[in-house]
Amino acid sequence: MATEKARQAAEVYTKGTQAWLPVDTDACWISVSCISNTITDDGNVRLVFEDDNEEKEHVFECKLTDIEKTDGSNLPPLRNPPKMEYTDDLTSLSYLNEPAVLNTIRTRYMQHLIYTYSGIVLIAVNPFDRVSLYDPDIVQQYAGRKRGELEPHLFAIAEDAYRCMIREQMNQTIVVSGESGAGKTVSAKYIMRYFATADDQESVGRNKKDGGMTEVEEQILATNPIMEAFGNAKTTRNDNSSRFGKYIEIQFDNGNNIIGAKIRTYLLERSRLIFQPNTERNYHIFYQLCAGAPHSERKEFHLGDYTTFHYLNQSGTGTIPGVDDTLEFEVTQRALSTVGLSLQLQWQIFRLLSALLHIGNIQITGRGDAMLSDTDEALNIATKLLGIKTADFRKWIVRKQIITRSEKIVTNLSPTQAVVVKDSVAKYVYANLFDWLVGVINDSLSSPDPENIRTFIGVLDIYGFEHFKKNSFEQFCINYANEKLQQQFNQHVFKLEQEEYVREQINWTFIEFSDNQKCIDLIEGKLGILSLLDEESRLPAGTDNGFCQKLYDNFGKPEYKQFFKKPRFSNNAFTVAHYAHDVQYEAENFLDKNKDTVPDEHMALLQGSEFEFLKEVMDRAAANNPAPTPEKSKRMSMIARKPTLGSIFKLSLIQLMDTIGDTNVHYIRCIKPNEAKVAWEFEPSMVLSQLRACGVLETIRISCAGYPSRWTFEEFAERYYALVPSKNWATDDLRELTKTILDSSINDESQYQIGTTKIFFRAGQLAYMEKLRSDKFNASATLLQKHMRRFIYRSRYVHMRDLAVRLQCVARQKAAAAQLQTLREQKAAIQIQTQWRRFSVRKAYIQRQQFIVHLQSAIRSYQAQQKIVYARETHAAIQIQRLARGWFARKQYKAQRDFVIHLQACVRRRTGRKQLMALRAEARSVNHFKEVSYKLENTVVELTQTITSLKEEKKGMKTKTTQLEAEIRTWMDKYEKMEKKSQKFQEKLKEPTVPQAQWDTLVSEREQLSKDYQETLEKLKNRDKEISSVTDELATLRKQNEKLHSDLETANERVADESEVAELKSQIAALKAQLTQAMRTGGGLRRGSSSNNLRSLSPAPDRLRSVSPAKQLDVNGFKDDVRQRSHSPARGRKARRNSLDAPASNKAVDRLRLKNPRPTSIDQYSNIFGAKGNRIIPGSVVEDPDEEIHNILRDEDKLLAEIAEGLIKQLKMPLPSMQNPPSRKEIFFPAHMIGMCVIEMWRKQYIQESERLLFTIMDTIQKQCLSCTGEEAITPCAFWITNVHELLSMVCSAEPELEHQVFQNGQDAGWQDFEKLVATVKFEMQCLEDNIFHAWMKEMKRRLSKMVVPAVIESQSLPGFITADSGRFFNKLLTGSSQPAYSMDDLLNFLNKVWRTMKCYFIEPSVATQVLTELLKMIGVNGFNDLLMRKNFSSWKRAMQIQYNITRVEEWCKGHDIPEGSLQLEHLMQTTKMLQFKKSSVEDIENIYDVCWILSPTQVQKLISNYHVADYENPIKPAILKAVASHVVTGDTADILLLDSVPIDDTANPFEIPVPRQTQLQTYIPSWIKVEHVRALTVLVQQQQQQQNQSPSAST
Repeated sequence: MATEKARQAAEVYTKGTQAWLPVDTDACWISVSCISNTITDDGNVRLVFEDDNEEKEHVFECKLTDIEKTDGSNLPPLRNPPKMEYTDDLTSLSYLNEPAVLNTIRTRYMQHLIYTYSGIVLIAVNPFDRVSLYDPDIVQQYAGRKRGELEPHLFAIAEDAYRCMIREQMNQTIVVSGESGAGKTVSAKYIMRYFATADDQESVGRNKKDGGMTEVEEQILATNPIMEAFGNAKTTRNDNSSRFGKYIEIQFDNGNNIIGAKIRTYLLERSRLIFQPNTERNYHIFYQLCAGAPHSERKEFHLGDYTTFHYLNQSGTGTIPGVDDTLEFEVTQRALSTVGLSLQLQWQIFRLLSALLHIGNIQITGRGDAMLSDTDEALNIATKLLGIKTADFRKWIVRKQIITRSEKIVTNLSPTQAVVVKDSVAKYVYANLFDWLVGVINDSLSSPDPENIRTFIGVLDIYGFEHFKKNSFEQFCINYANEKLQQQFNQHVFKLEQEEYVREQINWTFIEFSDNQKCIDLIEGKLGILSLLDEESRLPAGTDNGFCQKLYDNFGKPEYKQFFKKPRFSNNAFTVAHYAHDVQYEAENFLDKNKDTVPDEHMALLQGSEFEFLKEVMDRAAANNPAPTPEKSKRMSMIARKPTLGSIFKLSLIQLMDTIGDTNVHYIRCIKPNEAKVAWEFEPSMVLSQLRACGVLETIRISCAGYPSRWTFEEFAERYYALVPSKNWATDDLRELTKTILDSSINDESQYQIGTTKIFFRAGQLAYMEKLRSDKFNASATLLQKHMRRFIYRSRYVHMRDLAVRLQCVARQKAAAAQLQTLREQKAAIQIQTQWRRFSVRKAYIQRQQFIVHLQSAIRSYQAQQKIVYARETHAAIQIQRLARGWFARKQYKAQRDFVIHLQACVRRRTGRKQLMALRAEARSVNHFKEVSYKLENTVVELTQTITSLKEEKKGMKTKTTQLEAEIRTWMDKYEKMEKKSQKFQEKLKEPTVPQAQWDTLVSEREQLSKDYQETLEKLKNRDKEISSVTDELATLRKQNEKLHSDLETANERVADESEVAELKSQIAALKAQLTQAMRTGGGLRRGSSSNNLRSLSPAPDRLRSVSPAKQLDVNGFKDDVRQRSHSPARGRKARRNSLDAPASNKAVDRLRLKNPRPTSIDQYSNIFGAKGNRIIPGSVVEDPDEEIHNILRDEDKLLAEIAEGLIKQLKMPLPSMQNPPSRKEIFFPAHMIGMCVIEMWRKQYIQESERLLFTIMDTIQKQCLSCTGEEAITPCAFWITNVHELLSMVCSAEPELEHQVFQNGQDAGWQDFEKLVATVKFEMQCLEDNIFHAWMKEMKRRLSKMVVPAVIESQSLPGFITADSGRFFNKLLTGSSQPAYSMDDLLNFLNKVWRTMKCYFIEPSVATQVLTELLKMIGVNGFNDLLMRKNFSSWKRAMQIQYNITRVEEWCKGHDIPEGSLQLEHLMQTTKMLQFKKSSVEDIENIYDVCWILSPTQVQKLISNYHVADYENPIKPAILKAVASHVVTGDTADILLLDSVPIDDTANPFEIPVPRQTQLQTYIPSWIKVEHVRALTVLVQQQQQQQNQSPSAST
């Protein structure tokens, strides 16, 4: 079985199979293709490969037994298909091996894709170039996204950690590791920036970011420049290398808001302060201080150029290309201020740094004993800045004191020892300053209340594995830390691996992995390297050689030979076999660096300094590192042991590992691609060594030890369904299908495991499955080719046979046609002969016949001519006779007729003259005037009779009044009598002799009398009302009577005037019309009063019926005439009470109600339905409208309440509809009502009241609009935007009118104050309109932002090109993929709603254009940015779907006359074109850049690198990808990745208030709105305007 398994592994290498072979060059591995595979019977395997780049053969030979022993690991690693080599997760590779990992990382790096996943690890390759991957828009793209949705990124890891923290309520740690120059610091900085700037819209309780960060977040980001300035330096490998490790805890509260941070540092490289190798620098802060300090501070601190200081000029390098230390110093100062350090405290820090620089310049001389001059300038400056005594500091620089039990011994130091002491003081002060600075930052950043801290996310930025030519104590500590981290990493990966096996419920055995615990024990064990180093450090005579000798003695045993080695050619070094590499450490200075102590005398000097800041730093250092108490032992005199640097680092590292162990860890491995720091250069050997060092390959090895390949049922069935017959496909159980495939393909069940959701494969099994799949497809292709070739050749044969038959037919047809032609010619010859003979004989016959006929014709013609000449002569004679006789007869008749006509004319002329004379005489007589006068007299008589009847009616009313008064007196008498009777009855009741029955009768009679009394009083009151009404009507009749008399007298005076006859006629006609109308009105009143039992109307019109009926006149014309002639209020009141066309109006109202469902104006209904109560309704006339207006305006509270409730809060807005669009008055009536109230207040001098009213209304409108959210805000906000602008237009149009009235009336005293008020009102209205617009746009964009991506990018509306995550064969087997939340129909309906609302609400075209343009811009930008970041949507099918969706939007823009809207979608449109273009050559790429001119090179490169290649497509060649990447130019500011996102909370372009409209006041108010005061005010204003319009006409 084992041999069969080895043979199976070897048979995978079929012809054409690609693999990797190791080489000794920098490439490490080369790609080859298998030419032949030979497996002999004796078990020898011979594989022949050909180099893919060069035509060179490579031969690989081995035996099956070797393959069996190594489990196939000695075979050449297989290469993944080209499609798989671009994957963003190394664990998804079909063949997971070292060259495959290296090639995938290199391929992605060549595409400028620097991030790649490897399971839980993110591999980040330093580009050594500026890349547009960290913009704020990209931060927001990753916010809220799951890992795997977008391309690998730092932000995806940060977001994953944040989500895990929220979901699991567990602390998180992000470990960022890598060697110097790999980009750890930058990565950690961007991770912290992500947490500070990402906007989490999903977390409940988290504060939304409104365009800025909180103070705590700004302080956290400010720590980066501080830590970089004081802890980073330029090295040969990195221009900004962190020379310390740090662990930053970002603290969150219950609402997942950042509330603080805490920094822990590890192993600051103190030796860099005093020495730097060539091309390296000291810490950045010193160079920044020298370059950026102002002149006064330079003079105070005695600062000069960096070249003047020994600590800065040793390496010969003081500048970094592209870095300005002066600007960086300003950044550092701003950061220090941000974290809370005052400017004074900052300069105290810089003073201490200056003192350290001057310490480095102290010159120590001497040969045997060290000497230091008292006049040394650097010594005096340094001690002055430190605030210590110069003499004491000088003394203990060149001397040392040894304390014994009985005495103190002072000895001189050598110059070398004195320099070491001087430098140790500088290192000690700087280290304490660094720790103090970290402590101050922690005090500033930490949450004041620790109970508010619920969770934290830690970011560990720590040095990677280091291996230099000369490795010292710092490298030893760094590699020790990496050993611990690697162990934790391996255990974490192993744990995750085992947890997945358990979760999937598969049978598994323990996976062995390279545990480096023995190496760690070698370092930190009880008798480990660190313990021996501490032991040697505490010995007074301890040396580095003694330390090495102890190591050789303790670890020279066989059990340590695997991890500890002694160098062959050195006795002062030792080698430790770390997990990544064997490192040789030089023991020189190990003891000094481990001790890192300062003499007690210097400690006393520093602690007693006069410089308070230095004392504070030293006190904090003492508090953080308290002196240990002496151990209790037999030797009580043992002094306290000071902790060494190694022990401190060991303790802090253990604490760090405990912290990491209690958190959920995420890993980022930074890779340095080349040593020269050249942009986009990739050195495979260097990268491969770092992959080994950072544990990525170890992770792969652990995975391969178990089941490295794991596929879901869906993925496996989709790829290998072809290995089983198609009858097995028709099943809903994918597990059963996959089991069928495995049973038919892999005989050894131990090579795979089937879990609950996945299938797990041993190493190499997927390769075997791929071989089976390839063989199956090859066989299927061969079968298809066979049948296709058969079909082609058979089709060719059938075609040739058909062609031969057709040729034969054509040949036979030609022969038959020739024979037929011969027969036809013979027959034609016979026919010709026959016809010719016939023709000859017939021709001779015809000639003879024609001669005879011609002869006969000539004879007959002559005879006929003779007869016709005779007939003509006879006819001419007859005609002459007829004409002569007719002329004589006509001449005689004409003469007789003329004579008769002349005679008749003379007689008629004579008669007409006589009649004319008579008519003229008659016309001059007065008979005509008499007739006219007679008619007028009749009219006067009629009027006199009317007056008489009115007088009689008046007498009757007087009589009736007298009767009523008499009746009243009678009732009063009766009352008195009844009262007397009542008194008598009461007296009788007092008598005790009255029976009970009689008493009851009397009581009932009394109640009846009281009731009669009350009824009598009510009747009296009614009589009084009737009397007053009759009195008013009598007064009215008197006025009418006087008017009639005056008209009659005027008519009599003008009768004799001949010139006024025509005018008199018109007056008579008008008088008749008035009488007729009065009669009709009286009848209507009588009928109306009888029905309602009203008796207040005058009975006079009833008597007008006796007048002779007049001609019926037009009622409307009469009303117009009365309106022109009469201005009397009484007539106005008389005319408004009744109307002749009321029934017609009722019918019109009914028809109006049926046709228009919207609320109807009170102007139309009020006259019909009448008034309720005492309300003022349209059509009524008020005696003093001005006073009524004042009364309404004085009641400001009620008016404001009505407007706020009725016109704003409870207003039912007309819905926008294009089928039944609302009219302008239905839209703008709130603005007109509010404007009318305000303008009337201004006219009536209610200035302060109007101001309060207006501002309260504006505040109410704003609150009403801001309370609407989502799609519900579209209609209200649009409605109030247009109404506010209408109100603003009314104010603007009313201002000049009011100004004209004021100056015309001479009341211009307070006009300037009023003008200021109007200006303020207009400004506030503009602000209100702007606020509503922004709130409106915010809600629309918030709603649209949720629709853009699902509708434009995800929805697939175009049939035939639908793509799915699963394959086309198994869509029916899987649960249907969830449809996008929104479709294009939803998006277009939203745009239609917005457009329809603006159209129906009469919003200005400029505003509508701005709104729609910004919405379309959001569609284009959001859709483009999302498509750009998606890794599985860049395919030609998706491009067609998106192009179709964009086309629908463009058609909508054209249909709604928005041509500029299509420009906002140009990025998306060109992107879809680019995805559909051919990409097989460099020329195709150039064509893409020409056609897609709007896309930047970075965008094109991103889209092509994300291009999803289908199974039937050829992958894009690496040369093409490299050509695309070459177009990206570093430093081009126009070359951006993401478009600037359209802000939701703000508009891209400022809102411009449209020009005020030309508007006029409208008095329309819907009948259903309860605004009684506003309605009454509307009626009063109308009447006032009518009276004002009538008064000028009356005066004229």
